[in-house]
Amino acid sequence: MSVDLGAPVILVKGGDEVLLNDGVTALVRELVGTGDRSLMVEELTIDAYVGSDDGNASIASVVDASQTPPFLTERRVVVARHSGVFSTKESVAPLVAYLENPLPSTSLVLVWEKDPRPNRGTRGAAVPKSLVDAITGAGGIVHDTSPGSGKAQAAWIDEHLAKSALAFDVGSRRMLADRIGSDVGRLPGLIATLEGTFGPGAKVSSADIEPYLGEAGDVAPWDLTDAIDEGDVTRSLDLLSRMLGGGARHPLQVMAVLTNHYLRMLRLDDPDIRGEKAAAEALGIKGSTFPAKKALAGAQRLGSERLAEFATLLAEADLDLHGTKAWPAELVVEVLVARLAGRNRAARTGRR
Repeated sequence: MSVDLGAPVILVKGGDEVLLNDGVTALVRELVGTGDRSLMVEELTIDAYVGSDDGNASIASVVDASQTPPFLTERRVVVARHSGVFSTKESVAPLVAYLENPLPSTSLVLVWEKDPRPNRGTRGAAVPKSLVDAITGAGGIVHDTSPGSGKAQAAWIDEHLAKSALAFDVGSRRMLADRIGSDVGRLPGLIATLEGTFGPGAKVSSADIEPYLGEAGDVAPWDLTDAIDEGDVTRSLDLLSRMLGGGARHPLQVMAVLTNHYLRMLRLDDPDIRGEKAAAEALGIKGSTFPAKKALAGAQRLGSERLAEFATLLAEADLDLHGTKAWPAELVVEVLVARLAGRNRAARTGRR
Protein backbone atom coordinates (compact mmCIF):
# COMPACT_ATOMS: atom_id res chain seq x y z
CA MET A 1 0.00 0.00 0.00
CA SER A 2 1.58 3.26 -1.13
CA VAL A 3 0.64 6.22 1.04
CA ASP A 4 1.37 9.89 1.51
CA LEU A 5 3.72 9.66 4.47
CA GLY A 6 2.88 13.23 5.39
CA ALA A 7 -0.87 12.57 5.77
CA PRO A 8 -1.94 13.39 9.34
CA VAL A 9 -4.59 10.66 9.41
CA ILE A 10 -5.32 7.52 7.41
CA LEU A 11 -8.55 5.59 7.90
CA VAL A 12 -8.31 1.94 6.82
CA LYS A 13 -11.50 -0.08 6.35
CA GLY A 14 -12.60 -3.24 4.57
CA GLY A 15 -15.00 -6.15 4.77
CA ASP A 16 -12.40 -8.92 4.90
CA GLU A 17 -10.57 -9.19 8.23
CA VAL A 18 -7.48 -10.85 6.73
CA LEU A 19 -7.06 -8.21 4.03
CA LEU A 20 -7.72 -5.43 6.52
CA ASN A 21 -5.01 -6.68 8.88
CA ASP A 22 -2.57 -7.19 6.01
CA GLY A 23 -3.25 -3.65 4.80
CA VAL A 24 -2.67 -2.15 8.25
CA THR A 25 0.55 -4.13 8.72
CA ALA A 26 1.91 -2.95 5.37
CA LEU A 27 0.87 0.64 6.08
CA VAL A 28 2.52 0.81 9.49
CA ARG A 29 5.66 -0.77 8.09
CA GLU A 30 5.79 1.94 5.41
CA LEU A 31 5.16 4.72 7.92
CA VAL A 32 7.90 3.49 10.25
CA GLY A 33 10.39 2.94 7.44
CA THR A 34 13.89 2.59 8.88
CA GLY A 35 12.84 4.07 12.24
CA ASP A 36 12.61 2.32 15.60
CA ARG A 37 9.14 0.81 15.80
CA SER A 38 9.32 0.45 19.59
CA LEU A 39 9.75 4.22 19.92
CA MET A 40 7.54 5.37 17.05
CA VAL A 41 4.39 3.25 17.28
CA GLU A 42 1.63 3.39 19.89
CA GLU A 43 -1.23 0.96 19.33
CA LEU A 44 -4.59 1.42 21.02
CA THR A 45 -7.34 -1.20 21.26
CA ILE A 46 -10.83 -1.42 22.70
CA ASP A 47 -9.42 -1.56 26.24
CA ALA A 48 -8.14 1.99 25.85
CA TYR A 49 -11.58 3.31 24.88
CA VAL A 50 -13.92 1.55 27.29
CA GLY A 51 -14.05 2.22 31.01
CA SER A 52 -15.07 -0.38 33.57
CA ASP A 53 -17.95 1.72 34.86
CA ASP A 54 -20.52 1.96 32.06
CA GLY A 55 -18.92 0.15 29.10
CA ASN A 56 -19.30 3.15 26.80
CA ALA A 57 -16.46 3.90 24.38
CA SER A 58 -14.62 7.24 24.48
CA ILE A 59 -12.32 8.51 21.75
CA ALA A 60 -10.38 10.69 24.22
CA SER A 61 -7.41 8.29 24.38
CA VAL A 62 -7.02 8.46 20.57
CA VAL A 63 -6.99 12.26 20.64
CA ASP A 64 -4.56 12.33 23.58
CA ALA A 65 -2.17 9.94 21.87
CA SER A 66 -2.35 11.95 18.64
CA GLN A 67 -1.50 15.17 20.48
CA THR A 68 1.55 13.66 22.19
CA PRO A 69 4.86 14.85 20.67
CA PRO A 70 7.40 12.22 19.58
CA PHE A 71 10.20 11.16 21.94
CA LEU A 72 13.66 10.46 20.49
CA THR A 73 12.13 10.19 17.01
CA GLU A 74 10.92 12.65 14.40
CA ARG A 75 7.41 11.18 14.12
CA ARG A 76 4.89 9.11 16.05
CA VAL A 77 2.54 6.55 14.51
CA VAL A 78 -0.68 6.11 16.49
CA VAL A 79 -2.66 3.03 15.47
CA ALA A 80 -6.25 3.08 16.75
CA ARG A 81 -7.68 -0.43 16.34
CA HIS A 82 -11.40 -1.18 16.67
CA SER A 83 -12.27 2.39 15.69
CA GLY A 84 -15.64 1.15 14.45
CA VAL A 85 -16.95 1.51 18.01
CA PHE A 86 -17.11 5.26 17.33
CA SER A 87 -20.06 5.13 14.97
CA THR A 88 -21.90 8.36 15.78
CA LYS A 89 -21.27 12.03 15.08
CA GLU A 90 -21.15 12.70 18.81
CA SER A 91 -18.59 10.01 19.57
CA VAL A 92 -16.11 11.26 16.95
CA ALA A 93 -16.59 14.98 17.71
CA PRO A 94 -13.34 15.32 19.77
CA LEU A 95 -11.33 13.72 16.96
CA VAL A 96 -13.03 15.94 14.37
CA ALA A 97 -11.98 18.95 16.48
CA TYR A 98 -8.38 17.66 16.67
CA LEU A 99 -8.22 17.27 12.88
CA GLU A 100 -8.91 20.97 12.46
CA ASN A 101 -5.28 21.47 13.57
CA PRO A 102 -3.54 18.07 13.75
CA LEU A 103 -0.07 17.69 15.21
CA PRO A 104 2.36 17.63 12.22
CA SER A 105 4.58 15.00 13.84
CA THR A 106 1.76 12.42 14.27
CA SER A 107 0.55 9.86 11.73
CA LEU A 108 -2.81 8.62 13.01
CA VAL A 109 -4.03 5.30 11.59
CA LEU A 110 -7.71 4.62 12.28
CA VAL A 111 -8.53 0.94 11.73
CA TRP A 112 -12.27 0.73 11.18
CA GLU A 113 -12.93 -2.67 12.70
CA LYS A 114 -16.10 -3.95 14.34
CA ASP A 115 -16.54 -3.98 18.10
CA PRO A 116 -14.66 -7.08 19.37
CA ARG A 117 -16.67 -7.39 22.57
CA PRO A 118 -19.12 -10.33 22.82
CA ASN A 119 -22.75 -9.81 21.79
CA ARG A 120 -21.98 -6.62 19.89
CA GLY A 121 -23.05 -7.90 16.48
CA THR A 122 -20.95 -9.01 13.52
CA ARG A 123 -21.43 -6.08 11.17
CA GLY A 124 -19.15 -3.09 11.21
CA ALA A 125 -20.64 0.36 11.69
CA ALA A 126 -20.48 2.98 8.95
CA VAL A 127 -17.95 5.79 9.26
CA PRO A 128 -19.72 9.00 10.36
CA LYS A 129 -19.82 11.58 7.56
CA SER A 130 -18.46 14.26 9.88
CA LEU A 131 -15.31 12.17 10.39
CA VAL A 132 -14.85 11.46 6.67
CA ASP A 133 -15.19 15.18 5.94
CA ALA A 134 -12.66 16.02 8.69
CA ILE A 135 -10.17 13.47 7.36
CA THR A 136 -10.32 14.73 3.78
CA GLY A 137 -10.33 18.33 4.97
CA ALA A 138 -7.11 17.73 6.91
CA GLY A 139 -5.41 16.18 3.88
CA GLY A 140 -5.90 12.64 5.17
CA ILE A 141 -6.72 9.42 3.35
CA VAL A 142 -9.60 6.92 3.47
CA HIS A 143 -8.36 3.55 2.18
CA ASP A 144 -10.64 0.56 1.53
CA THR A 145 -8.82 -2.79 1.49
CA SER A 146 -11.80 -4.60 -0.06
CA PRO A 147 -11.02 -5.74 -3.60
CA GLY A 148 -14.58 -5.14 -4.81
CA SER A 149 -16.29 -7.58 -7.15
CA GLY A 150 -16.38 -8.53 -10.80
CA LYS A 151 -13.66 -6.83 -12.85
CA ALA A 152 -12.32 -4.97 -9.82
CA GLN A 153 -11.79 -8.23 -7.93
CA ALA A 154 -10.18 -9.87 -10.97
CA ALA A 155 -7.80 -6.93 -11.32
CA TRP A 156 -6.98 -7.12 -7.60
CA ILE A 157 -6.15 -10.82 -7.89
CA ASP A 158 -3.98 -10.22 -10.98
CA GLU A 159 -2.13 -7.45 -9.15
CA HIS A 160 -1.30 -9.72 -6.20
CA LEU A 161 -0.23 -12.58 -8.45
CA ALA A 162 2.02 -10.21 -10.41
CA LYS A 163 3.77 -9.18 -7.17
CA SER A 164 4.43 -12.81 -6.24
CA ALA A 165 7.85 -14.39 -6.55
CA LEU A 166 6.25 -17.08 -8.73
CA ALA A 167 5.38 -16.98 -12.44
CA PHE A 168 1.74 -18.11 -12.79
CA ASP A 169 0.60 -19.23 -16.23
CA VAL A 170 -2.86 -18.39 -17.57
CA GLY A 171 -4.39 -21.66 -16.39
CA SER A 172 -3.08 -21.34 -12.85
CA ARG A 173 -4.31 -17.74 -12.60
CA ARG A 174 -7.76 -18.78 -13.74
CA MET A 175 -7.82 -21.72 -11.33
CA LEU A 176 -6.79 -19.57 -8.37
CA ALA A 177 -9.44 -16.94 -9.11
CA ASP A 178 -12.13 -19.58 -9.54
CA ARG A 179 -11.15 -21.60 -6.48
CA ILE A 180 -11.09 -18.73 -4.00
CA GLY A 181 -14.31 -17.22 -5.36
CA SER A 182 -15.36 -14.29 -3.18
CA ASP A 183 -13.23 -15.58 -0.27
CA VAL A 184 -10.40 -13.27 -1.35
CA GLY A 185 -8.83 -13.23 2.11
CA ARG A 186 -7.41 -16.67 1.32
CA LEU A 187 -5.21 -15.39 -1.50
CA PRO A 188 -2.24 -13.96 0.49
CA GLY A 189 -1.92 -17.18 2.48
CA LEU A 190 -2.19 -19.34 -0.64
CA ILE A 191 0.50 -17.33 -2.41
CA ALA A 192 2.81 -17.62 0.60
CA THR A 193 2.25 -21.40 0.71
CA LEU A 194 2.98 -21.78 -3.00
CA GLU A 195 6.09 -19.60 -2.80
CA GLY A 196 7.37 -21.69 0.08
CA THR A 197 6.65 -24.89 -1.85
CA PHE A 198 8.05 -24.06 -5.28
CA GLY A 199 10.64 -21.38 -4.46
CA PRO A 200 11.19 -17.90 -5.93
CA GLY A 201 11.18 -17.64 -9.72
CA ALA A 202 9.43 -20.95 -10.33
CA LYS A 203 6.92 -21.19 -13.16
CA VAL A 204 3.71 -22.92 -12.05
CA SER A 205 0.72 -24.35 -13.87
CA SER A 206 -2.77 -25.28 -12.74
CA ALA A 207 -1.65 -28.90 -12.33
CA ASP A 208 1.18 -27.74 -10.04
CA ILE A 209 -0.94 -25.67 -7.69
CA GLU A 210 -4.21 -27.64 -7.55
CA PRO A 211 -3.16 -29.95 -4.66
CA TYR A 212 -2.49 -26.90 -2.46
CA LEU A 213 -5.70 -24.95 -3.03
CA GLY A 214 -8.02 -26.80 -0.67
CA GLU A 215 -11.81 -26.53 -0.78
CA ALA A 216 -13.40 -24.12 -3.22
CA GLY A 217 -14.28 -20.84 -1.52
CA ASP A 218 -17.55 -19.01 -1.24
CA VAL A 219 -19.16 -17.22 -4.18
CA ALA A 220 -21.29 -14.11 -4.36
CA PRO A 221 -25.07 -14.68 -4.22
CA TRP A 222 -25.52 -13.09 -7.65
CA ASP A 223 -23.20 -15.71 -9.17
CA LEU A 224 -25.74 -18.34 -8.17
CA THR A 225 -28.80 -16.41 -9.33
CA ASP A 226 -27.08 -15.54 -12.63
CA ALA A 227 -26.33 -19.21 -13.30
CA ILE A 228 -29.93 -20.15 -12.47
CA ASP A 229 -31.33 -17.42 -14.73
CA GLU A 230 -29.06 -18.64 -17.53
CA GLY A 231 -30.52 -22.12 -17.15
CA ASP A 232 -27.14 -23.71 -16.39
CA VAL A 233 -28.15 -26.54 -14.04
CA THR A 234 -24.66 -28.00 -13.59
CA ARG A 235 -23.00 -24.67 -12.76
CA SER A 236 -25.90 -23.67 -10.49
CA LEU A 237 -25.51 -26.82 -8.41
CA ASP A 238 -21.72 -26.37 -8.28
CA LEU A 239 -22.09 -22.78 -7.03
CA LEU A 240 -24.70 -23.87 -4.51
CA SER A 241 -22.29 -26.52 -3.19
CA ARG A 242 -19.62 -23.85 -2.75
CA MET A 243 -22.01 -21.57 -0.88
CA LEU A 244 -23.01 -24.38 1.47
CA GLY A 245 -19.46 -25.74 1.83
CA GLY A 246 -16.70 -23.16 1.48
CA GLY A 247 -19.10 -20.33 2.25
CA ALA A 248 -20.60 -22.13 5.25
CA ARG A 249 -23.99 -20.65 4.42
CA HIS A 250 -27.11 -22.19 5.90
CA PRO A 251 -29.74 -23.45 3.43
CA LEU A 252 -32.17 -20.90 4.88
CA GLN A 253 -29.75 -18.15 3.84
CA VAL A 254 -29.68 -19.53 0.30
CA MET A 255 -33.47 -19.71 0.39
CA ALA A 256 -33.63 -16.04 1.33
CA VAL A 257 -31.35 -15.12 -1.60
CA LEU A 258 -33.53 -17.00 -4.09
CA THR A 259 -36.79 -15.70 -2.64
CA ASN A 260 -35.65 -12.07 -2.74
CA HIS A 261 -34.36 -12.53 -6.29
CA TYR A 262 -37.68 -13.75 -7.67
CA LEU A 263 -39.83 -11.53 -5.47
CA ARG A 264 -38.24 -8.58 -7.24
CA MET A 265 -39.28 -10.01 -10.59
CA LEU A 266 -42.82 -10.66 -9.32
CA ARG A 267 -43.13 -7.04 -8.18
CA LEU A 268 -42.11 -5.89 -11.66
CA ASP A 269 -44.53 -8.20 -13.47
CA ASP A 270 -46.70 -5.23 -14.37
CA PRO A 271 -47.25 -3.81 -17.89
CA ASP A 272 -47.31 -0.29 -16.44
CA ILE A 273 -43.70 -0.60 -15.26
CA ARG A 274 -41.53 0.34 -18.21
CA GLY A 275 -37.85 1.10 -18.04
CA GLU A 276 -35.27 0.72 -15.31
CA LYS A 277 -36.08 4.01 -13.57
CA ALA A 278 -39.71 2.99 -13.06
CA ALA A 279 -38.54 -0.45 -11.94
CA ALA A 280 -36.13 1.08 -9.40
CA GLU A 281 -38.94 3.23 -8.00
CA ALA A 282 -41.23 0.20 -7.70
CA LEU A 283 -38.53 -1.72 -5.83
CA GLY A 284 -37.47 1.23 -3.67
CA ILE A 285 -33.90 1.07 -4.98
CA LYS A 286 -31.79 4.21 -4.65
CA GLY A 287 -28.52 4.83 -6.43
CA SER A 288 -27.59 2.49 -9.26
CA THR A 289 -30.59 1.25 -11.24
CA PHE A 290 -28.71 -1.79 -12.57
CA PRO A 291 -30.34 -4.30 -10.14
CA ALA A 292 -33.77 -3.00 -11.15
CA LYS A 293 -32.90 -3.24 -14.85
CA LYS A 294 -31.76 -6.83 -14.34
CA ALA A 295 -34.92 -7.81 -12.42
CA LEU A 296 -37.16 -6.16 -15.02
CA ALA A 297 -35.44 -8.04 -17.84
CA GLY A 298 -35.94 -11.29 -15.93
CA ALA A 299 -39.63 -10.58 -15.32
CA GLN A 300 -40.20 -9.79 -18.98
CA ARG A 301 -38.31 -12.88 -20.12
CA LEU A 302 -40.15 -15.30 -17.82
CA GLY A 303 -43.65 -13.85 -17.93
CA SER A 304 -46.48 -14.08 -15.42
CA GLU A 305 -47.16 -17.80 -15.79
CA ARG A 306 -43.61 -18.95 -15.17
CA LEU A 307 -43.12 -16.47 -12.35
CA ALA A 308 -46.22 -17.87 -10.66
CA GLU A 309 -44.74 -21.37 -11.10
CA PHE A 310 -41.46 -20.17 -9.55
CA ALA A 311 -43.34 -18.66 -6.62
CA THR A 312 -45.01 -22.04 -6.02
CA LEU A 313 -41.64 -23.84 -6.09
CA LEU A 314 -40.20 -21.36 -3.60
CA ALA A 315 -43.20 -21.70 -1.28
CA GLU A 316 -43.03 -25.51 -1.37
CA ALA A 317 -39.31 -25.49 -0.65
CA ASP A 318 -39.84 -23.11 2.26
CA LEU A 319 -42.40 -25.49 3.77
CA ASP A 320 -40.04 -28.44 3.20
CA LEU A 321 -37.25 -26.60 5.02
CA HIS A 322 -39.58 -26.15 7.97
CA GLY A 323 -40.42 -29.86 8.24
CA THR A 324 -43.05 -30.76 5.65
CA LYS A 325 -40.62 -33.31 4.20
CA ALA A 326 -38.08 -35.34 6.14
CA TRP A 327 -35.32 -34.27 3.77
CA PRO A 328 -31.99 -32.76 4.78
CA ALA A 329 -32.10 -28.99 4.32
CA GLU A 330 -29.23 -29.16 1.82
CA LEU A 331 -31.19 -31.57 -0.37
CA VAL A 332 -34.23 -29.29 -0.33
CA VAL A 333 -32.30 -26.34 -1.73
CA GLU A 334 -30.42 -28.55 -4.21
CA VAL A 335 -33.71 -29.77 -5.68
CA LEU A 336 -35.08 -26.22 -5.71
CA VAL A 337 -32.02 -24.83 -7.52
CA ALA A 338 -32.10 -27.64 -10.08
CA ARG A 339 -35.80 -27.03 -10.74
CA LEU A 340 -35.41 -23.26 -11.07
CA ALA A 341 -32.40 -23.58 -13.39
CA GLY A 342 -34.16 -26.24 -15.45
CA ARG A 343 -37.25 -24.12 -15.93
CA ASN A 344 -35.12 -21.11 -16.84
CA ARG A 345 -33.40 -23.23 -19.48
CA ALA A 346 -36.81 -24.26 -20.82
CA ALA A 347 -37.90 -20.62 -20.92
CA ARG A 348 -34.82 -19.68 -22.94
CA THR A 349 -35.37 -22.50 -25.45
CA GLY A 350 -39.11 -21.92 -25.73
CA ARG A 351 -40.08 -25.26 -24.15
CA ARG A 352 -42.61 -25.84 -21.39
